[in-house]
Amino acid sequence: MLLNIENVEKSHVSGGSRVAVLRGVSLSLEAGETVALTGESGSGKSTCLHLCAGLDRPDAGRIVVVGCDLARADDATLAGLRRGTVGLIFQQFNLIPSLTVRANLAFQARLSGRDDPDWCGELAMRLGLEGLHDRYPEQLSGGQQQRVAIGRALAARPALILADEPTGNLDEATGDAVLDLMLELVAESGAGLLMVTHSPRLAGRLGRRVRLTGGRLA
Repeated sequence: MLLNIENVEKSHVSGGSRVAVLRGVSLSLEAGETVALTGESGSGKSTCLHLCAGLDRPDAGRIVVVGCDLARADDATLAGLRRGTVGLIFQQFNLIPSLTVRANLAFQARLSGRDDPDWCGELAMRLGLEGLHDRYPEQLSGGQQQRVAIGRALAARPALILADEPTGNLDEATGDAVLDLMLELVAESGAGLLMVTHSPRLAGRLGRRVRLTGGRLA
């Protein structure tokens, strides 16, 4: 089991009142499985993903990622998990502006101690980034930047990919092409994928779909 979420609750304070975001959410994900997490805006999709990445902690419940109980892990352990075990892909790309495409692709792998220039080169080729190695993020289109973000997440060969609206900033045709590549690479690596999306059409491309509504999985 790559990911196991058990009765997770999370709330935040808004206008002086505590608002429940997640109310007893439970979900599991196995190696090689792709799951779409859907729901209306504000339903807690991104909150759930951030909790799974150890970027925030639940108020109650338990999240286990590849055998690591996040509630019991210290900050150093969580950072190590994000370096090599979990690959993160965000809607806003989050590339490092001062690094070239080549360096951005290798960044995560170097942090995890798994730098493999041949694998990064293959990723660049598969992602259509050949000839762009020495460019900086500001010199790339949105679709190209998202391809770099996907390559960076996969370069360390993580067991689990967490993707938050990875095609949300792209037009439909470009988004479909990027999702095709991501699903192909994830399938070949044997990793698990949990992807947040508001699009039923894109959610239908993944192996399983779950929906958050009212802070619970429907």
